[in-house]
Amino acid sequence: MTSSASQPLARVERPLHSGWRVRAASGPVPDSIGGAAIPAVVPGVVHLDLLREGLIPDPYLDDHESALAWIGLVDWTFETTFELSAGELAAASVHELVFDGLDTVATVSLNGTVVAEVANQHRTHRIDVSSIVHAGGNDLVVAFRSPVRYANARSVALGARPRPYPTPFDAIRKSACSFGWDWGIATATSGIWRPVRLESWSTARLDEVLVRAEVVGERSVVVAEVTVARAPETEGSPLLVSVAVDGPGLVEIPAAVVEVVDGRASLRLELADVELWWPIGYGAQPRYVVDVRLHAEGVIDATHRTVGFRELRWNTEPDADGTPFQLVVNGQPVLVKGVNWIPDDAFPVRVDRARYRTRLQQAASAGLNLIRVWGGGVYEADDFYDLADELGLLTWQDFLFACSAYAEEEPLRSEVAAEARDNIVRLAHHASLALLTGNNENLWGYEDWGWKLALDGRTWGAYYYHELFPGLVAELAPQVPYAPGSPFSPNGEHPNAESHGTMHVWDLWNQQDWPHYRDRVPRFVAEFGWQGPPAWSTLTRAISDDPLTPDSPGMIVHQKATDGNAKLTAGLVRHYRVPNDIETWHWAMQLNQANAISCALDHYRSHWPTTAGAVVWQLNDCWPVTSWAAIDGDGHAKPLLHAIRSASAPRVVTIQPRGDGLAAIVGNDTGEAWSGEVVVERRGFDGSVVARAGASVEVVARSSATIAIPAEVAEATDAAGELLVASIGDVRGLWWFAEPRDSRLAAADLAVVVGAVEVGAVEVGAGDHAAPGVVVTVTARGSVVRDLTLLVDRLDPRASVDSGLVTLLPGESWTFVVCGVDALDPDAVADPRVLRSGNQLVAAAG
Repeated sequence: MTSSASQPLARVERPLHSGWRVRAASGPVPDSIGGAAIPAVVPGVVHLDLLREGLIPDPYLDDHESALAWIGLVDWTFETTFELSAGELAAASVHELVFDGLDTVATVSLNGTVVAEVANQHRTHRIDVSSIVHAGGNDLVVAFRSPVRYANARSVALGARPRPYPTPFDAIRKSACSFGWDWGIATATSGIWRPVRLESWSTARLDEVLVRAEVVGERSVVVAEVTVARAPETEGSPLLVSVAVDGPGLVEIPAAVVEVVDGRASLRLELADVELWWPIGYGAQPRYVVDVRLHAEGVIDATHRTVGFRELRWNTEPDADGTPFQLVVNGQPVLVKGVNWIPDDAFPVRVDRARYRTRLQQAASAGLNLIRVWGGGVYEADDFYDLADELGLLTWQDFLFACSAYAEEEPLRSEVAAEARDNIVRLAHHASLALLTGNNENLWGYEDWGWKLALDGRTWGAYYYHELFPGLVAELAPQVPYAPGSPFSPNGEHPNAESHGTMHVWDLWNQQDWPHYRDRVPRFVAEFGWQGPPAWSTLTRAISDDPLTPDSPGMIVHQKATDGNAKLTAGLVRHYRVPNDIETWHWAMQLNQANAISCALDHYRSHWPTTAGAVVWQLNDCWPVTSWAAIDGDGHAKPLLHAIRSASAPRVVTIQPRGDGLAAIVGNDTGEAWSGEVVVERRGFDGSVVARAGASVEVVARSSATIAIPAEVAEATDAAGELLVASIGDVRGLWWFAEPRDSRLAAADLAVVVGAVEVGAVEVGAGDHAAPGVVVTVTARGSVVRDLTLLVDRLDPRASVDSGLVTLLPGESWTFVVCGVDALDPDAVADPRVLRSGNQLVAAAG
């Protein structure tokens, strides 16, 4: 890019990602590392640099976590030199260092001069270095302080506050889970974790660019509000901002130009024939590009925002059942089928666009339509939200406050305001952004977890949630709904009230058996979950214990929940006996996790629209661990993901308790009516029909119907050997009269056929690792087979399968589509450690 006397120089960005080295400045450093200048990759963190150079083992394996805890106690210094020619220096009047993310507490120096002291991982740092940068080599140094030592020191200075874990993550603006969580490894990272660059410009540049797409009645409007930063010597020169919109259905490109006044410009464009953006399952996701340019005597800066036009709100008007929390998009109530998201890697810098796409496509393929970004992690990279827009996955973004009281005093107060502003400006234009939430569980904690006594009058974060954040959202993103917390009751009731707003349901996992999910009818469930181990290939890759047992040392390191294994056992033993061998134990716990969440999801959905949505804890893991996730740390789907897919199907039939009997609930989350005959049969495990009833039903679009099951069908004569089957065509639901351990499930008698499939011959769910290569058809012979699942990762970690947890009546078949491999050995597929069922846990135990 060139300049001339008649045209100011456009803003130039120079990435500063090469030539970095890192060294330990102080702290408990091993002799092999102390004093060494280690090549560093930027963006990155010190753990990855040490790992890349072979100086530490993989933190994710065995008990390397504790062996590497020293890293978080060390001060690390990153250094590089970048060149700037005399011409480049003279071509611009302003030169700024821009760090998109520094993790976390650092002193930034350029050419021996300290230019910034920073202490916030979650915001951008822009530093004017115009008077310090020079022609030739420029020495850039970023000296990080130990995050653990800093957090402890700040906690002392601010006053200790209630929190769930030893390290005071509340005292530092850093990802809370980087210090460990009940599913997460403690890393306490340091590093330049997001891009860094030198920006050079003259005259002016775009600063804040706020773009929103509005649907107002029959009109569609783009509003752009732009803040401009000027070079000091150009305060009087005229500047213009132009906006243009392009996208589907626009015959002409609407555009407008306005003058910048007092550093600001505001533009409003009305558009005709705009197509609406819808959540996945409700319509298409057309998107429009809004081009924003800054003009002096030519274009001197430019950016764009990609938007979607939709009208979105949450209905919280009190009704006869309490206070709903009902999502409405473009006038259509939406059944929220959601999942909670944590950082997809304990080193988030490793998560690139391709990995985001894979994970989000896995969610979409499971029938989900909302991703809640939990408040103890990070604000994800732009790619995450862009892909959510593209896929039609709604996003619910917590501000980054979780499970702790937070000081409202300086220096945190100003940092929180700056970080919130940064991220509202960055994210607010996304069509997928359905909700901003002040915190995770802090309102609940303040009421119920003994905080009031422990705080003894200290601040705890209320100012952030009730004043700062709603004020910033109103100023910067009035189109985005805001809630002070999750859980939250909109009209002042207890924050975790069943009948009001959002609810977190954790007493089941912690205290009760999972069928008790049916005891409550919340208005909206924002968290609930059940634990299970990761895929077998993930488990055995990460843990080398010999013998490997549920309680062997490596397994305990990779089980972070308090009394986690005891809760797993208590949650299983009422349904299946606890197996003695580790391989069967692994399957039993995975199956029970899936059954627990199936029970909850089917129950919640059966009460639509009273229960307006359910958000499972959690979609993903950040490392190999026993956790609540549906997708493990290696990206393998656990049986839980298949359970979510079945419960979230557009059309479902389930059998639920209603009053003193049972009912078939027909759920239709499609845009068309669904009619047919509901057939309910009580069958023996041998497939025989013991009793039968039928009823015609028509379920209008986006609704459900309840059909009472006659007592003569619903009441078993042989509970241990019968089940109910309710179906409309090939959609069916089941009800078991006895727990598996008390039933007469026989050993599964299966016929297995393996064959190749041509690409395109079958429909494969998004997120699969590769095009389909193998089909496995399984037929049940002799007796019912419960929850048939193909653990294909045991044969090849590259493989994935499209379905699982299939129950077959005698004579029925199911075809699994396996992706990522070209061939499978039929005998290996039929191995009972690979082709699993609930029958194995009953017949073998009996």
